[in-house]
Amino acid sequence: MGCCGCCAPRYKRLVDSVFPRDPQDGLVKGNMEKLTFYVLSSPEKLDRVGEYLYQRVSRDIYRKKPGFIVIGVESMDQLLQACHSQTLNLFVESFLRMVQKLLESPDPNLQILATQSFVKFSSIEEDTPSYHRRYDFFVSKFASMCHNNSPNDDIRNEIRAAGTRGLRSVVRKTVSDDLVENIWDSSHMEKIIPSLLFNMEQGRQGLVADENDASTENQNEEEMEAPRLAENCMRDLVNKATFGHVRSFVKPVLHHFDTFELWVPNDFAVHTFRVIMFSIQSQYSYAVIETLMNHLDQHHMKSSAKVRTSMGDVLAKIIDIAAGESVGPSVLEIVNSIVQHIQVSTKLEGADSDEKAYRETLIAALGEYVTHLPDYQKIEIMKFIMQKVPSRVDNSSSQRLLQSMLLKSLLMVGSKYHTTYLSTTFPLSFLQPLLTMCQDEDAELRLLVQNILHTLIDRHQNRERLSSPTITKLEHLKRESCTRTDILFVKKNGSEIFTSLVASVGKNNNAIGNMNAIYTTIALFLVELFCEDTLVDFIRVIISFQDLALTSASLSATQKIHLHVMSVSLFAVIAQCFPAIQDYKNSVVKARRELAAHLIPPMKVRYEAYEPSQNIAEPCLFRQDEIFAILKNEGLEVSSNKLSYSVPRHSWVDAHMQSGSTTDLNSFSMEVDSGASTPIGSRKMRPEREDEEMTVENLKRLLNDSSDIRKEIEVQKRKELTHAYKTANFEDLVAKTAAKQTVLQEIHLPSIISTAVQYFVRLLPRTLSGESFIYRTIIGLIIARCTPNKLRIYIGPALKLCMVVDIEFYGKTSIVSQPVVAVKSRNRE
Repeated sequence: MGCCGCCAPRYKRLVDSVFPRDPQDGLVKGNMEKLTFYVLSSPEKLDRVGEYLYQRVSRDIYRKKPGFIVIGVESMDQLLQACHSQTLNLFVESFLRMVQKLLESPDPNLQILATQSFVKFSSIEEDTPSYHRRYDFFVSKFASMCHNNSPNDDIRNEIRAAGTRGLRSVVRKTVSDDLVENIWDSSHMEKIIPSLLFNMEQGRQGLVADENDASTENQNEEEMEAPRLAENCMRDLVNKATFGHVRSFVKPVLHHFDTFELWVPNDFAVHTFRVIMFSIQSQYSYAVIETLMNHLDQHHMKSSAKVRTSMGDVLAKIIDIAAGESVGPSVLEIVNSIVQHIQVSTKLEGADSDEKAYRETLIAALGEYVTHLPDYQKIEIMKFIMQKVPSRVDNSSSQRLLQSMLLKSLLMVGSKYHTTYLSTTFPLSFLQPLLTMCQDEDAELRLLVQNILHTLIDRHQNRERLSSPTITKLEHLKRESCTRTDILFVKKNGSEIFTSLVASVGKNNNAIGNMNAIYTTIALFLVELFCEDTLVDFIRVIISFQDLALTSASLSATQKIHLHVMSVSLFAVIAQCFPAIQDYKNSVVKARRELAAHLIPPMKVRYEAYEPSQNIAEPCLFRQDEIFAILKNEGLEVSSNKLSYSVPRHSWVDAHMQSGSTTDLNSFSMEVDSGASTPIGSRKMRPEREDEEMTVENLKRLLNDSSDIRKEIEVQKRKELTHAYKTANFEDLVAKTAAKQTVLQEIHLPSIISTAVQYFVRLLPRTLSGESFIYRTIIGLIIARCTPNKLRIYIGPALKLCMVVDIEFYGKTSIVSQPVVAVKSRNRE
């Protein structure tokens, strides 16, 4: 200053006056108040004051006078706190240049001092935005401070903490103002995110145990260490992100884990993503899941199974946080992505234990995701997964593995679902493919399907009590009265369900686990759906098992004994629900104890030679006529038809249906001659005399009948008709339909035969099974129904069918030779 100090401008004299002669005396507070009053009175002088203070601090840095540097920085901080004029932007530019000068100094103390000043500046709310201000240098410098490697532990920790505070201040200053520099730009995020993760990873042992606990934010920042500061900074950054910014900070996180191989072990990765999921705005949480799954897509070919398993484990542990906010298409998008990962994994050759662990992790992730979804979305997810299960078109291991994995996924979703109405749980689009898989040739797949049924049927947690066959009384069995909705479900789908279960139990590769599972399925159905209206259906299942054990030529002796054990065990459950048949059950059990003890539970893996499965004494078997008598004595109506369910005998039908055909035997309309072909005992609503007059009394009676009852009777008629055509002998069918034939002969038979010829010409190259039955049926109908005058009309298509057989299958013409000879001989007559 010298002798010319009195000639200097006033703002310079005021600035100089705040500096004492001895820096240890500190800032001259009286003069500082004068300087503050001056700039508040003359705001236009603020930029000059800032410029002069910057020059003094720069000179003191060059002269290495730390005491005066501290005083200059403190005076600037006080002016920033006091002034809010529109010209503050110009002063801030001088302030930021001063901070930059301090940060460029190699002295750690000056770097820490600059950071503290910048933190104070970040808390100031400016009245006017700055369009030209940039923070590139500060982001880079604070990020480098976060990676400080000073050999002195104290200095290293202090500088890292200062760098973390600086990054948090930059984020706080820029993230909430769209008019300033975009902090979400990749050039900034690629510096900020790795710096924060580096500090979090260095001190992860001392991190907060609960990622959802923000108690550290209430502590004094000056007392926090770098790892806690970095975590809080990460929370602030993520919390302020909008939907468009999610990928901006998630991708650097993923890149950091890839670069430094932090996926295995994945403790830190799990912690980091849980911090992100708990900090992000809830409506954007599913975007984090999508980004992570897209990143997992990129690792299918270039990363090991162990790395992908760790990534899948991270996904499983955070996906439930996003489930509550997932709506609409985003739900199926996430499920579809998981299913696609499973599909890709099953196609990899040479899969080891790590690959298996990866698939199990994905299934666990799916289960965690659906846990917090509403039940109606779980049903849609189960239908969606069932549509992805491939039909058995070959025996490749990849196809079988994919079927198994998808069924396990379905089982996981089903375990999170709470069944209320079976009709809601089992829509046709879900039930039919599930029952088709129930009859698969693979025993393990069938067992998975049974487990799925157990999970969805068991509404009262009785599964453990019904896990294996027993004839003892089941204690603490939870039951409720069967509702009207459940009864209608059985009437509509019971026949198809029980027929599939009978077909499943008839497979010759069933192990004891499969038998136990089928028993549990039917027992659960019985407990959940038992009432007088459904009693006969369950007894039919028991008789079906017994008939199968007595007549099957493909089952082993052990499997036949298992069927007898299952029959008596299921009958015991019925007796517990319907005490009227308890005495009959006791008599059968007593007879078995005396004559065939191996036919009562428990089931064994192996039986001795003296424990036969054939030639069983009559008292040891369930008799249909005795069951009829008991039920009729109780006032129940029982049809006189065959009581048991029969396994479909024409395997070509099932094979064709599984190959993609939409044709179903139940879908044919049997309007022609349906009355005459309906089995006896099923025509409850038909007049006793076919020529009954249409009188007023008859019309009243028809109008008063309930439409629901008529519909149920029609459905029952159709089921009985289909069942009769599947099980009855050909001669019986001809005899029943021989009475009425005029309409069929003159109108429908030519078109039926022509259509059949065209259909089987297409079908013959694909299957050899069942053609004998088809040819004998069609040509036999011609012989039975046609008069000599009409026979010449239909002989042409029939012979054409025989020619197709001769051409396509040489050596198999004996199939049709006898019917053709009969047709020709009758034509000559």
